[in-house]
Amino acid sequence: MTIDADPKGLIREAYRIDGIGDAECRSILVDWALSLPGGIDPRKAVRAQFEIYGPDHPDHPMTAVLREGLKSPPKPVRRGGGRARRRLSGDG
Repeated sequence: MTIDADPKGLIREAYRIDGIGDAECRSILVDWALSLPGGIDPRKAVRAQFEIYGPDHPDHPMTAVLREGLKSPPKPVRRGGGRARRRLSGDG
């Protein structure tokens, strides 16, 4: 895959951190996802990172996080405010 799926090198650096854990990998993945350039499909970008790093690092926590990202579909973003919420809570 020839997309620039790690423009800031966040995933690459995660693999270089000795002793990194699941929580740190999840945090890095969120930062990474937020830094993707517009127009890049996040699922394709996750797959690209998994294909780059997964085979050489099968037991790394970031590989597990990427694998998990490939299995679970993205959840829809729900906004928390607005008229409908105020109506439901009795404030509007």
